[in-house]
Amino acid sequence: MTQFKDKTLLVTGASGHFGRLAVADLLERGATRVVAGTRDPSQLEDLAARGVEVRRLDFDDAASMAAGFAGVDRALIISTVADNRTVQQRAAVAAAAAAGVQHMVYTSAPNPRPNASGGGIADHFWTEQAIAAAGLDFTLLRNNIYADMTIFGAASALASGQLFDATAGAGRNYVTRADAARTAAGALLGATGKEVYDVTGPAPVTQEELAALYTQLTGKPVARVGLSGEQLLGGLAAAGVPSFMAQLLVAFDLDAAEGYHAVSTNTVERFSGRKPQALADFLAANRAALG
Repeated sequence: MTQFKDKTLLVTGASGHFGRLAVADLLERGATRVVAGTRDPSQLEDLAARGVEVRRLDFDDAASMAAGFAGVDRALIISTVADNRTVQQRAAVAAAAAAGVQHMVYTSAPNPRPNASGGGIADHFWTEQAIAAAGLDFTLLRNNIYADMTIFGAASALASGQLFDATAGAGRNYVTRADAARTAAGALLGATGKEVYDVTGPAPVTQEELAALYTQLTGKPVARVGLSGEQLLGGLAAAGVPSFMAQLLVAFDLDAAEGYHAVSTNTVERFSGRKPQALADFLAANRAALG
């Protein structure tokens, strides 16, 4: 599925982990006109050396967006991590539409909604609405929580012997960042029309099962401890997690508790050409990072 490999394909946030993975996959799959957008082009000199056109593109700078989207046929908008990202992303969508972008791929989240209780998930809802109203074709990729997040969460769990969550024992279908990035690249290369997809791993995993995986792989006992959303938010705040990120993490847990993260789809295989990696295999491959 590479029918648009000779179109001008833009990846925003290309200096981030997800963006770099997406650009690399585009190149591996034969894309000939790849543009990497970033706030700091000096970070992408390695990609420029591989023939990628690097452009300064800052969602807080209208002039950079007008120049960044100019001449682009299809764009991958990677969601930002900022407390004003609804404003940022709506501005990016408007700039892309004004520049004549024909198809937009956006990295969203499961169950986006405008409710204030949704935390940062509401940003995805409003961005999706802006894309749908922009008059261009789109592929909305509602990425489940990244398996990579379990690496970052391992340190405190292994140190304390406790894994805290507010999922009410429900499962979530972790997808690796690499699988999600390859999926986004595949959509940029081949998706058509106006479509929405959930991007998931192969099967849901509960937090109790995750705690057992930590124990199995490290030999250190970890027990899952269920909390309310309010208790979890307080614990994250006490641990120094920034408010925006803490609210987003709690919202993800509460959505998992409602079953929104237990969906399994074939989206990764559809757009990347390979089956998604299971969480157990991902953690085993990254055992050294667990500590």
